[in-house]
Amino acid sequence: MSLDSTPKIITIKDIAQKFKCSPSTVSRALNNHPLINIETRNTIQEYARRMGYQKNSVSLSLLNKSTKIIGVILPNISHFHEAAMVNGLQSVLQPLGYLVNICITNESQILEKEYVERLLSNRVDAIFMSVSQETYDSKDHSHLEQILKRNIPLIFIDREYDHFPAFGVTINDYQGAYRATQHLIEVGCKRIAHLRGPKGLTVAEQRYKGYIDCLIDHRLPVNETLIAEANFNIESGLMPTQYLLNLKDRPDGIFGVNDQVCFGALKIIKEYALNVPTDIALVGFDNSPIAEYFQPSLTSVKRQSKQIGTEAARLFIESLTSGSSSVSPQNCVLDSELIVRDSSRRS
Repeated sequence: MSLDSTPKIITIKDIAQKFKCSPSTVSRALNNHPLINIETRNTIQEYARRMGYQKNSVSLSLLNKSTKIIGVILPNISHFHEAAMVNGLQSVLQPLGYLVNICITNESQILEKEYVERLLSNRVDAIFMSVSQETYDSKDHSHLEQILKRNIPLIFIDREYDHFPAFGVTINDYQGAYRATQHLIEVGCKRIAHLRGPKGLTVAEQRYKGYIDCLIDHRLPVNETLIAEANFNIESGLMPTQYLLNLKDRPDGIFGVNDQVCFGALKIIKEYALNVPTDIALVGFDNSPIAEYFQPSLTSVKRQSKQIGTEAARLFIESLTSGSSSVSPQNCVLDSELIVRDSSRRS
């Protein structure tokens, strides 16, 4: 097969030549303009469908000043939380005709910058972003400034980015961590360890701060040997838990930065033939769907994951109706809730 056999993309001009009329007449017919009689509209539309005609969305966006495309940039989408946020966004934006374009950075700033550049070149109507770990570490937000210079709404979801003039929807991570630690104190724990998240990342820092402040408020010592750094996946909870269990005075309670690290911790605790919650009580964060079905079921802080998406979409729509330049950036902080289950329920 030769290169010349590639199917030709049919245009409005081609359709106009077929029906011996002007391109403007064809355009009106394809868009159901009432000045074109119904029979002509149907005939042209049927021919266009048969020939595989597609509207030029870029040209339409130049005319309408809107592409109806939304960019969503996330570090990952492997956990329930991120998927639920996207679900919340789509539940509001899809009925309004928006296409949601999801980009995954894997915590890479290089990828994050590339996605921002590509989304801007595709004239997206807004960008919803959960900032990558590398962007936090580098403190380089020049790519975020480019979004604002283009007067495109930027809405941070899940992760705050301090001192940057953009909309944001987050969970009260501090409150959730404080309540989780307080619960462990209430069930009798005296040596409470923390599997903390990456340093510098807002959600991890807020949960760490909530843990520390709760210990201080209840006059319990802050013991650095009981704080072990993890990440947000199951594997990252394995070695830190081994370290904690090998301490001369091991912890009698563990608060994990999220449910995933707690699932890893639970595996190690069982390997050490220790009982949860009798020997060690365990509390996570996220209230992922499988938390209820683990053995024992995991006590966890519930995040309003889907509502983060719906609230972020609401802020975007509000900025459109009010005019983005006239709306001051808002940060909406949603409450968290502790769901008590068997991993911390001591009789």
